[in-house]
Amino acid sequence: MTTELSGIGVTPRAGVGGVVWYRGATDLPDPPDPTTVDPEEELATFEAAQATAHEELERERERATDRVGEDEAEIFDAHRAFVDDPEIVGGIEAAIENGLPAPHAIQRAFTDPIARFENLEGSMSERADDLRDVRDRLLRIVTDGDRMDLGDLPDGSILVAERLTPSDTAQLDPDVLSGFATIFGGRTSHAAIFARSLGIPAVVGVGDELAQVGDGRELLVDGENGVVVIDPDEGAKRRIADAETPVIDDHVSTADGEEIEVAANVGTLAELDVAAEQGADGIGLFRTEFLFLDRDAPPDEDEQYEVYTEALATFPDERCVVRTLDIGGDKPIPYLDAPDEANPFLGERGIRRSLGPDSDLFETQLRALLRAAADDSAGTLAVMFPLVASVEELDAALARVETVAEELDEEGESFDVPELGVMIETPGSVFMAESLAERVDFLSIGTNDLTQYVMAASRENERVSDLHDPRYPAVLRAIRRTVSAGHEGDAWVGMCGEMAGDPDLTELLVGLGLDELSMSAITVPDVKANVGDIDTEPARERAERVLDAETREEVAELL
Repeated sequence: MTTELSGIGVTPRAGVGGVVWYRGATDLPDPPDPTTVDPEEELATFEAAQATAHEELERERERATDRVGEDEAEIFDAHRAFVDDPEIVGGIEAAIENGLPAPHAIQRAFTDPIARFENLEGSMSERADDLRDVRDRLLRIVTDGDRMDLGDLPDGSILVAERLTPSDTAQLDPDVLSGFATIFGGRTSHAAIFARSLGIPAVVGVGDELAQVGDGRELLVDGENGVVVIDPDEGAKRRIADAETPVIDDHVSTADGEEIEVAANVGTLAELDVAAEQGADGIGLFRTEFLFLDRDAPPDEDEQYEVYTEALATFPDERCVVRTLDIGGDKPIPYLDAPDEANPFLGERGIRRSLGPDSDLFETQLRALLRAAADDSAGTLAVMFPLVASVEELDAALARVETVAEELDEEGESFDVPELGVMIETPGSVFMAESLAERVDFLSIGTNDLTQYVMAASRENERVSDLHDPRYPAVLRAIRRTVSAGHEGDAWVGMCGEMAGDPDLTELLVGLGLDELSMSAITVPDVKANVGDIDTEPARERAERVLDAETREEVAELL
């Protein structure tokens, strides 16, 4: 008999397969008599587990960076901090001194911090999963427990678990797994974020009824509608097959013929093929930070040149927008000795470092990019500068490009000056957008940082996560101002933040006048399909009504 359970869909994908249950927690027996415990030995066991956990987390961070991108992989930095958290470590040491073995001491020390996070509202409660992840890792290490290899599941499996941690999800192979479902979890959990990045059908927060589904039973996971179907009939299977958005390889236009470029954001070379498979019209944001991470020294000019030409070769008839090195703030690189700052998001990051302490790296990167732009057999290169807040910064960056071009010319190197652009991420760049646009070929709105700065709400502070919503009128008006100013300055205007990949907002963005939308590759087919259904004039009229709204709630009602 077919049974349908509701949860939270986190990916616009569906899959069917046989259930494989995953139970990651380590069960401990009752603790021994405290008089039989050697505190020094148990403390040494815990300290060795700490060291092993750091090694594992570093490896998993590197793997996650390659597979899902630098932003998502940063969660493993937080896990490394939890391993050494003074409150937790102090609790473990105290419990050992009182006669508990290392495993029981670890379990006890994590209990209260996990409970505190679970009692918080919204996305803060999901940090409890990160603590569980670290706890279970330490327990597995100190007990010599085996870890189920989630990267080696049978083809077509549906993974079912009470919850999945970031470490669990980072192992999953989207080419093998048909989907996963969990009893607990939310849309903003790290497992959900990884699922979207990997393109795995997923439904989380299904509830206790999911626990009744045994291994091997057939399960349908519909991440679009947030349901799982136990023992689906043939009709249900046909419906998800029919509902899957087909890949559209060609460029798309609105119903009345206005072409909208739909590109992909990528952070690694591995993501290029995925973007091409999903029908992306080139790359709208190539984050180059991954080239500089997890190494002891920066890449040289030739290594960068090879990477950029490979990206261009993947999209021979399209544009590839490369963002110059954007570090600082939440993305430090250890070998660059960036200073600790009281508020790094308002400090030395992006173009500020490229024009300051990292000027040599900036010139090396520009040399590689200008050389790559000369490849006539590949796609069209465009280069944009991050976190520009003033005309002076842009002028200095453009002067640096001119200097590099002169040097390459004197050396007899083949080069070309690519399209140049600015990321609009600060209120300063919004207010100066027309002057910026007059100097470059394009503007690209980074809605993640723009929302952060317009709403004064840090992306990393979950206490103000409700303010980090681009549907606030202030953010929407900043977007409209940028589009109008860009067009006045004869520049095309794109968007490469998370907002661009939300299919529910495609009509609004077209109505606001965006020329290009760039997003995670998984959402490209849905956004392309939506573009084709839009009539431009009604979309513009609706956008004007939205811009008149004074609250986020009014915006939501109008949309």
